[in-house]
Amino acid sequence: MSTGMNRRHFLKHVATASALAVPGLHFWQGLRAAAPKLKKENKSIIILWMGGGPATIDLWDLKPGQQTGGEFKPIKTPVSGIEISEVLPTVASQFKHLSIVRSLVTNEGSHERGTVLMNTGRQPNPVVQYPALGATASSLLTAKDLPLPGFIGIGGTAQRIGPGFLGMMYAPFTVQNPGQPPQNIKPPGLGNEDETNERLRRRQRLFYTVEDNFTESAFPHLRTAAEREAAGSPAQAHEAIYKKAFDLTISPLRTVFEVNREPAKVLEAYGGQRNQFGMGCLLARKLIEQGVTAVEVDLGGWDTHNNNFGQLRSNLGPRLDKGMGALVQDLVDRGLWKNTVVLWMGEFGRTPRINQNAGRDHWARCWSIVLGGGAIQGGQIFGATSKDGMDIASDPAKVGDVFATVFKGLGIDPTTKIRDNLGRPLEIADGKPLKGLV
Repeated sequence: MSTGMNRRHFLKHVATASALAVPGLHFWQGLRAAAPKLKKENKSIIILWMGGGPATIDLWDLKPGQQTGGEFKPIKTPVSGIEISEVLPTVASQFKHLSIVRSLVTNEGSHERGTVLMNTGRQPNPVVQYPALGATASSLLTAKDLPLPGFIGIGGTAQRIGPGFLGMMYAPFTVQNPGQPPQNIKPPGLGNEDETNERLRRRQRLFYTVEDNFTESAFPHLRTAAEREAAGSPAQAHEAIYKKAFDLTISPLRTVFEVNREPAKVLEAYGGQRNQFGMGCLLARKLIEQGVTAVEVDLGGWDTHNNNFGQLRSNLGPRLDKGMGALVQDLVDRGLWKNTVVLWMGEFGRTPRINQNAGRDHWARCWSIVLGGGAIQGGQIFGATSKDGMDIASDPAKVGDVFATVFKGLGIDPTTKIRDNLGRPLEIADGKPLKGLV
């Protein structure tokens, strides 16, 4: 798999948790006990991650006529009273399915800390490594027999945040280039196709023999793989991860990564193969069709301290518009929208005041995210900022509330408790669902 793991790396990764074996056991038992209560009707989440901090005042919460307003004009959407930026005409056409939270308050203006906060729903903590949203969703919703990884990151952000205390079982499988299949799932040349597949299966059987002997000797009092997994066995998790890697290598499902097989009309709708973000959104749709629980698609470049308006007009805006707009339409047309939550966000917004370089700087005091799908109501606005965008005018929201809304939209009780690496009970969302959205 693309994480580049080997046995030594894996055991080193989990060594620091060995002293916490009892809390780990409690965590897995709690998670297993909670699982039957969850709705698992192929629920999925797609996270559209805007690395760098997008200027949401120029996208979702325009201030025409104000000194802070900038260059862009608002355009109408199919929902009366909702207008968004002229640089997003395709997304605007889908707004009966989407809603905006315009009053998010995070107060975290550091790229690194803001990225952790928005991906995990928690402030960075040197003791507790909180899991990414996709990892948590995958741990609760992914079927054990899914031949694909339950959490896939298209770009590097998901990999950087990772599974936290959930462990390597829920680490994201990373696809760096959505226009190309991952190189490390292509079977090596071992003869013709039949010979290659047979030799791969022999290697797979050998792998299982070695792994089974190792885990059985490490946990002689636990008789089955299921018992070892429930006990939080690192070796069992290692075996499960590599089993998926083997399965993916020899499975016909590996072609799901080849977006260039899609019809030309579909590729064009997503912005063409030069729009890597659009191809990532198309790949996300293909993956959830195959049962993947969580996909995070990155679009970087939003750190627009300089030339903010030029970047949004000619580069970032069109790429986002084609990819996100086509994704929403595609999910709706294919009947996937009712079971798929889409969440658009970055690590913070950008200042209402425009700087001397025609840019906007870091701003976490009041900004916007967009979400929809699943049980989330479309065509809604939650909260508001002041006329100049400098302050919250109504209904402040925090990131924990957004996470609670997302989980409820997926059919998961946001008060579901898991245990962290210190053995403490922890609700999966540190907030309450936003009223009117779910």
